[in-house]
Amino acid sequence: MEKLTHQEEEVMLIIWQVKSGVIKDFLNRMGEPKPPYTTVASIVKNLEKKGFLSSKKHGNIYEYIPIIDESEYKAKFMSGVVRDYFENSYKEMVTFFVKEQKISAEELQEIIKLIEKQ
Repeated sequence: MEKLTHQEEEVMLIIWQVKSGVIKDFLNRMGEPKPPYTTVASIVKNLEKKGFLSSKKHGNIYEYIPIIDESEYKAKFMSGVVRDYFENSYKEMVTFFVKEQKISAEELQEIIKLIEKQ
């Protein structure tokens, strides 16, 4: 599974939310300024070529359905981030966020509780 571009991720996040739909459905959920319809159509076609979506033809309109689950993509992507930026250490990643004050002591305690429950 390859890493998606920023635009592809933006569109995929919308598709995962709506579960399935046509390009207009995805475009309507995008923030302002909205990209042109043709841009979204190209991104969706690329996502289909990359194996993230399948399509069903209804008359002359295509409905797109995700093939790759959002959690599956996140797990794969996060594994790559940890490997590439944190020496393959989740501890290093958490330490980074603590030092950057991106995670609070309370949040860290919640994480510890989750780990202990496992």
